[in-house]
Amino acid sequence: MKPITIGITDCGRYPNYENWIKHVPGTEVIRLTNLIDKSSSIDQCDAILLSGGQDVHPRFYNKMEYLKFYEDTVPDIDEQRDEFEWKVLEYAQEKKLPVLGICRGLQMANVFFGGTLIVDIPAAGMENHSKIKEGEDRYHRISVSVNSELNKIAGTDAGLVNSAHHQGAAIVAENLTVNAVSGDGVIEGLERKDFNQHPYLMLVQWHPERMIDQQSVFSRNLRDSFLEAARSRYE
Repeated sequence: MKPITIGITDCGRYPNYENWIKHVPGTEVIRLTNLIDKSSSIDQCDAILLSGGQDVHPRFYNKMEYLKFYEDTVPDIDEQRDEFEWKVLEYAQEKKLPVLGICRGLQMANVFFGGTLIVDIPAAGMENHSKIKEGEDRYHRISVSVNSELNKIAGTDAGLVNSAHHQGAAIVAENLTVNAVSGDGVIEGLERKDFNQHPYLMLVQWHPERMIDQQSVFSRNLRDSFLEAARSRYE
């Protein structure tokens, strides 16, 4: 069987995503970055994984008034990365590549398709979804929409996921639909409307690549469904 190649967008914890994907036999990865390794070409990729990391610059979702939130935390945004991942998403749509977005990846994809973000979840009056400390994620339960593709993938209506984010989806892009929420109403997952009529697009706010329980249906099943979508391009 021909190996499948997954393009993973670069971030500070890139090895976590690489190891999570390469753990499955028959998979190869390419580090997609606008800074280094120019020889790694996106045209070799069978699918795209959008990794976690910095906040998306508010200009990409027309909320420039949010910039005041970043007055003392400029390193938390990286416009070059935003612009690069925007092009990656354009390419993925053009070539009909499967896409899995994780944490920031959900936020970037929602913005790309026309949605907006909550600039800071606690400031919006909801519970803290950030990690407890460096290297220790928070955990909470989510409810999964009964008729969603995520429900089919996970095989459950609810479960426990990790959490390490302070932003989330606000207005959901028109061609996306919510598939999971936390107890306090924060959107925990998005997917395409009419999922099976379009290329695979699954977006989750948690970090399946570093969940303590790697056999969780919210880690293993999610990865397997994504890789199967990449393999199906050869069927």
